[in-house]
Amino acid sequence: MIVFRYLIREVFKAQLAVLTVLLTIFISQHFVRILADATDGDFPASLITTLLALELPTLAVLILPLSLFLGIMLAHGRMYAENEMVVFHSVGISEWYVTRVTLAVTIFNVAITAALSLYIAPWAEEQQNVLLEKAQSEAGLSAIIPGRFQTSANGRAVLFIEDKDKKNNLSNVFVAQLPEKDNTSGQTNIVVAESGRVVERQDGEQQLVLDQGVRYQGSPHSLNFQVIEFGGYQMQIQDREVEERRRKLSAMSSFELFNTSGPEAAAEFHWRVAIPLAIIMMTLIAVPMSRVNVRQGKFAKMFPAILLYLGYFGMMVAAKKALEDEVYPSYLGMWWIHLSAFIIAVLLLSKERPIGARMTGLVKEKNKNKPKQVKDAK
Repeated sequence: MIVFRYLIREVFKAQLAVLTVLLTIFISQHFVRILADATDGDFPASLITTLLALELPTLAVLILPLSLFLGIMLAHGRMYAENEMVVFHSVGISEWYVTRVTLAVTIFNVAITAALSLYIAPWAEEQQNVLLEKAQSEAGLSAIIPGRFQTSANGRAVLFIEDKDKKNNLSNVFVAQLPEKDNTSGQTNIVVAESGRVVERQDGEQQLVLDQGVRYQGSPHSLNFQVIEFGGYQMQIQDREVEERRRKLSAMSSFELFNTSGPEAAAEFHWRVAIPLAIIMMTLIAVPMSRVNVRQGKFAKMFPAILLYLGYFGMMVAAKKALEDEVYPSYLGMWWIHLSAFIIAVLLLSKERPIGARMTGLVKEKNKNKPKQVKDAK
């Protein structure tokens, strides 16, 4: 029981360290991307934390398998390098026992990853889509940031305001109304006003209402232009309520996805199931691959192990794309990849088992007999 706890604790500690580092890196990258989108006015800055939190389940689905794989490699590699595994083997603790203990940690990871992959991540993505749709529909007044040039929601104008008070009244407004794409004259309106406000209609259309200003109308192809002073001026900055986005398959619940026909739905469903299964296969591969001797050091097998891991997940990504394109039948899914990984794991694990030694002996004996048969034939 002491060895059981020790093995679990060492793997868990190593996985936690790797998970923390990977999460920090990936969250930082996503934070920068979300912050850049908010800075561009795609959604209000108040949504940054919420959107980042909703990204976490999807990130965790991809990071948890890698953190466990590297955690096993690091923990077991250190034990081999410091002769702890030699001591375990000398007192009768086999590698197969170590594998079974490690599988206990794996089952815990599989349960969390399955919950994230099948239920929580799709729900989080759906909530993210709903928030972005709502933010986009409310874009206009909330997205206008004082002191910055911004494009209007319909892309037909560039706005600049000097200040905005608590009642959302705008002061010192500059607007450049851009010509339509099919307008060859290039006629442009430049509007400057002392104050303004955004008015939203019931159908979602938004109007920018300006008070006390001047409009300059002209074309870059002509020296003629008009100057019009006005007391009130209206312009449209958003056409109508944003239509609901096409719901992505990755945001659908797993039950709904299972009942949806089509190759893309089948590929997405197989992908969600494949990730938890891959954790078990990679654990069976990681335990024998972490064998190193003292001279090699604990990182000796790390590079080939990472290549194997990337190859496994690369094949899963390729298989998902192939399923979407109907390259092979959907009922095959990604099972053949897991089967291949399982065969590799069995071969690696049996290397140190009696059956593996017998098979190796048979192969060597067969190779020795081959030259004799050739000589006899001569």
